[in-house]
Amino acid sequence: MIAVPSPLRLCLDRDALVANWRWLAAQSGGGAASGAALKADGYGLGGRAVMQHLAAAGCRDFFVATWSEAAALMPLSAGVSLSVLHGVGASDMVAARLLPARPVLNSVEQVRRWRDAGEARPCDVMVDTGMNRLGLRVEEALGGALDGLAIDTLMSHLASADEDSAQNARQLAAFRALRERIAARRYSLANSAGICLGADYAFDLTRPGIALYGGIPRGEAAGHIGQVAFPEARVLQVRAVPTGETVGYGASWTAARDSRIAVVNLGYADGYLRCHAGSGRATWQGRALPLVGRVSMDLTAFDASDAAGLGEGEWLSLDYDLPAVSAQSGLSQYELLTGLGRRFERVWG
Repeated sequence: MIAVPSPLRLCLDRDALVANWRWLAAQSGGGAASGAALKADGYGLGGRAVMQHLAAAGCRDFFVATWSEAAALMPLSAGVSLSVLHGVGASDMVAARLLPARPVLNSVEQVRRWRDAGEARPCDVMVDTGMNRLGLRVEEALGGALDGLAIDTLMSHLASADEDSAQNARQLAAFRALRERIAARRYSLANSAGICLGADYAFDLTRPGIALYGGIPRGEAAGHIGQVAFPEARVLQVRAVPTGETVGYGASWTAARDSRIAVVNLGYADGYLRCHAGSGRATWQGRALPLVGRVSMDLTAFDASDAAGLGEGEWLSLDYDLPAVSAQSGLSQYELLTGLGRRFERVWG
């Protein structure tokens, strides 16, 4: 197969990823292990590579959403544990039997399916303490549905941990009560934002996600979490646009002076969405290049009037600090990261 270079690349900082995990792990005061959520192919960074880097740093517990995501991570390194958060549907049982991963059972039906298959292996269990998404209801969990299961990790999920909400304390109290009545090897409640709420939320195992990859889930993480993903796009053409002429669909930007416009291989098909118009920016050799006009499917234009020397084939670095770009664009930090498309070549350094 001919190797064809991509006009898009996602430069990924291994040291920042590991430093983020270590900071998150330290927030429990040493009383809990810190795992890592690898859903959506490691939040778009590449699940296998993320697992390798974090496992080398000491992480032992990983979480994916589906069995197809689990299969993509095989074979697992020695000593690594993998859990599948969406549990086992009827069509998942073959994979669940064959792959060395634990299902997170989320309903009475999933518990019954696991039992009916004669599985004696340990499983994980999710109990809903107030989010009403996945998980057995508390009364189901306490009413005998889990009797006889070999539960490795009993978990729940915080609904409002990124806010100063009274719901956090209610869910904490509910989960503490569950810990007293349901036997498991470990107990786990906190996601990235939950970790920032303090060591009371850590229990035995935390499950950070967005903060590993450079997102700031709460103010307590600001200044401690580093950017991991740095998107870059190659310039296709630099063109002269005289004063008064317009750029792009809908003629939404008019040159107020004679301008130089850099057009790059980038658009909403790559996850760089139209909402970036008006706030998006790139840089080249320290010079700022504001986005001009609309973002189209495969092409985006930046004002390079003040970037003398910029030409075809050069690489622009997109401004992609997750909390800042989230505030500017209206997209969540999760959307910004997981939406970056497969045309970006992932490059770890």
